[in-house]
This record gives sequence, structure tokens and C-alpha cells, in this order.
Amino acid sequence: MLEQIKSGLVVSCQALEDEALYGADIMKKMADAVTRGGAMAIRANGINDILAIKMAIKVPMIGIIKREYPDSEVYITPTINEVEQLVEAGVELIAIDATNRLRPKGVALQDFIKELKNRFPKQRWMADCATLEDCVGAEALGFDCVGTTLYGYTKETLNKKLYEHDFEFLKEVVAHVNVPVVAEGNVLTPEQAAKALEYGAHAVVVGGAITRPQQITERFVAAIKEVTK
Repeated sequence: MLEQIKSGLVVSCQALEDEALYGADIMKKMADAVTRGGAMAIRANGINDILAIKMAIKVPMIGIIKREYPDSEVYITPTINEVEQLVEAGVELIAIDATNRLRPKGVALQDFIKELKNRFPKQRWMADCATLEDCVGAEALGFDCVGTTLYGYTKETLNKKLYEHDFEFLKEVVAHVNVPVVAEGNVLTPEQAAKALEYGAHAVVVGGAITRPQQITERFVAAIKEVTK
């Protein structure tokens, strides 16, 4: 799969329960639309969405399950239960939170990935990271690729944007790891996506800028308000 998506676009087709486009049938149609537009793979959340998309289109998939637990801040594929569902669904690349935060029941990342590799030796793993240390650590733990997915979404990196300072964070990651680096998170324009690849990203994931019309509309409205004050 990593060879298939090299230098290409992966589109994240996700909608949460409080969003207007929530539902497996809608996400299936969204995935169909972006694939027709040239997306090399899909990133999707939740078993219902994943299975619906897999039935509709034949491209590789990055799969996650977002689930909140009261004893942890980790919510992207946080426990073995979510992983088992994704493996059974035949997801080519499973993404999990690879930050230094403890998982539910106090499980550390190194113990979690060790268990996953023992139980599912043929599965491929993507590390959703927030810091350079996360990325370096994930490579050492044997992840197949690292993503900048959580940069800007943890207490340590809150409100930072991947594109800031001419993609400084992405450049640092590319310079310090040898596994493929997937640029993900706050890639808002075609120009930014192209620049991420230019700076060494193996592939780029774009989500909200393509598949979340509520967020897109909010950006337009905010820009208009700035010039009409």
C-alpha cells in the first residue's frame, strides 16, 4: 500500500455524529467521489463507514476507530478492541495514536505495539504523531510509516499548524526518520499539498478541506467577515 500511495493524495472521509454528513452511506459516496477525482487511498473512521466504502470502491484504506475512554486522552484506535475490528475488516494500514500519552488502563505505546505485532504479524501500522520525539520513537518501535496527524491537537502542540513556518515541523520529521512520512493535518489547499510532497512527504492526507463542507464554509464566512467589519 505504501508504494501505491507514494507521491499521491489520500483523502480522509470522516463525519462525526454531530455533523450533517454523518452516516456510512454518505461517506461511501464521498469516497467514491474523491476516488474519481484521483485520490489514491481513503482514510476512514469506524467499521460501518469502512465496510461501506470497501464495498463501493477498490482503493487501499487507512483505517481508524475514534473512541473516547474516561481514563485516557488517546482516542484514535486506543485499545486492542478497536484494532481487532479493523484487522477483521481487512484494512490495509491501521493508524493508531503514537504519542507518549498512556492508553486506556494505563497501557504504554511500546507495550501496545508489541502486542499488536505479536498478534497480527502481517498487519501494517501507521503512527499518528504530534512531536518529533513521537515520530522518532515510532520508527524505533517498528511502525511502517509515521504521520504528522496529531501535530496541533495535543496539549503540547495545541493550535500549531502543519503549514506554519513553511512546513518546518514536516521538514524536521523527514530529516530525522527513515520510514515514510505521511503529511496530515491542516493541509488546506492544493498548493500546500504539493509543497508537502516537495518537502519530502511520502504522501499527503487531506480531509476537511475536501470532505467537510461545514468547515470549508466556516473559513469562507470568517474571511468575508474580516473584510466587511
